[in-house]
Amino acid sequence: MVVAVTRRTVLKQLSTAAALGAVTSWSPVSAAARRRRLIPWSNWSGGQRCIPAQRVAPTSEAAIADLLENSRGVVRPVGASHSFSALVPTDGTLVSLAQLTGMIGHNPDTLEAEFWAGTPMSQMGQPLHEAGQALVNMADIDYQTLAGAIATSTHGTGIDYGSYSAYVSGLRLITASGDVLDCDAENNPEIFSAARVSLGALGVITRIRMKNRQPFRVHEQTWVQDTNELLEDVDRLRKENDRFEFIPILHSDVSLCVTLNETNDPNTLPKEGGGDGDKVSLLRNVHKYAGGFPNARASLVNTLAKQMDFPDVIDQSYKVFANVRDQRFNEMEYTVPAEAGPDCLREIMALVRKKNLNSFLPLEYRYIKADDIPLSMFSGRDGCAISVHQSYELDYHNFFAAVEPIFWKYEGRPHWGKLHSLNAAQLSKLYPQWQDFTALREELDPDGRFLNGHLASVFGTRMRD
Repeated sequence: MVVAVTRRTVLKQLSTAAALGAVTSWSPVSAAARRRRLIPWSNWSGGQRCIPAQRVAPTSEAAIADLLENSRGVVRPVGASHSFSALVPTDGTLVSLAQLTGMIGHNPDTLEAEFWAGTPMSQMGQPLHEAGQALVNMADIDYQTLAGAIATSTHGTGIDYGSYSAYVSGLRLITASGDVLDCDAENNPEIFSAARVSLGALGVITRIRMKNRQPFRVHEQTWVQDTNELLEDVDRLRKENDRFEFIPILHSDVSLCVTLNETNDPNTLPKEGGGDGDKVSLLRNVHKYAGGFPNARASLVNTLAKQMDFPDVIDQSYKVFANVRDQRFNEMEYTVPAEAGPDCLREIMALVRKKNLNSFLPLEYRYIKADDIPLSMFSGRDGCAISVHQSYELDYHNFFAAVEPIFWKYEGRPHWGKLHSLNAAQLSKLYPQWQDFTALREELDPDGRFLNGHLASVFGTRMRD
């Protein structure tokens, strides 16, 4: 049956609908106008996503305290979104500290400097240098915010150097109830100890004081070497160099070896600009076209790697440590006891070759000094951190699932900002002070305001409504 609709009929119906909408305050247009705009969030790799009810960027500590005191539901702090694990996702409130950045002050006598917690690590080197200070050590990227770096115990390399968290000498924490706590070794010492690596589960950290050193220059040298030779010589290399790491190339017999030694050489050899896209593209193409021929691929990668050129770098420390990482990936990292590092890596490399696992990005191998922080991966023992990567365009689940049990075999502790599959049942056995931290978390946040689904699993508790 066909119904004829005239222009007069349409206008009459629209008028009636408009009148009804005015009376009932309902119409698709008015509902859309009243609906709060939702802004999706995703991390750097695109592997974590959420649509929070609101995203806020307070401009003061008072605004953060007011938000926490007068709101309900889950609140998660967010930094540079460079974590690969699900620390951030929530359908509640995301709190960014992007409006709280920069140096607050410094002490030339104690070589300490206080920064707003939202300060990107990339924006700390220059002001510290101008103040006659430098961070004791740095990670190989500086995209993270300071708060995010200490929340996950982010680290560089070197047997005499701890993670960023090990050099925190004070911080300010705003709790779920809106209380503002200044914490250091003398004031709220128990909270201070735990908050240096907290996964954002104790509250919102707004300012951080770092114990630093005088500025120094670094000479970076990189070369290609047989991986088995490196592992045989690893004890000498890590002891004779200020900072040492190497980058095993999957499906090959070689690694890139990197040493970073302090120097008084006044000559500056600046780090080349640009990222690592050309090298990653080369490995991707070899993987794509020669992946079905493992022996041929290994020979090809060995040859290509040995032809790569890596110029020396000499400059101020903060200009040397960080690298440009412009190729997206997902990452899993575990820290095993330092003495177990070589055997753990050998097993991973052998498994990748034996099963021809589907990945082409290199691994990373570093040493870090022990600390006494409850949830630090280096709590109570010197560590060897081994990182496994998968390009964002490839599924990481099967690859990481194949490798992860090797880390468990060596009592590995997962990097909090990177992918892993452990929950409270396994994690509680890896950290001697686990119960102390979880008890403090319950005391500071009894309603679980700072817990999302991932953290509820990590700490073995239920999310509150």
